[in-house]
Amino acid sequence: MIRLLATCITFLLAAPAGAEGFQTVRDKGTFLSLVKGKALEIGLWGISLQVKPNGRIEGKALGRPVSGQWQWQGGYFCRDLLWGERDLGPNCQEVKVQGRTIRFTSDKGAGRFADLTLN
Repeated sequence: MIRLLATCITFLLAAPAGAEGFQTVRDKGTFLSLVKGKALEIGLWGISLQVKPNGRIEGKALGRPVSGQWQWQGGYFCRDLLWGERDLGPNCQEVKVQGRTIRFTSDKGAGRFADLTLN
């Protein structure tokens, strides 16, 4: 169970990447306009994160704090996360959006994805 939860927290879910109807976010300004002042959530797993304009990531997942840093590099959301005391490490991710759903696909779009709701 912990392995599965850690996988979700690191934005590496068990579904292959697909993007039907999603629009790729290519620049930092567009990304910030989507996430500013909003929580990124997966309610089923108790995940609620805030990606802040100052480069910080803060939130909770399954009652444990999530913290980290992010920056926009070459069209990708690059983050480094801690979940409680566990270092989840760095990863650069492709970002896509469809309505209130924001999709992060690991490994610059070549890996697995997680869909979070913007609230």
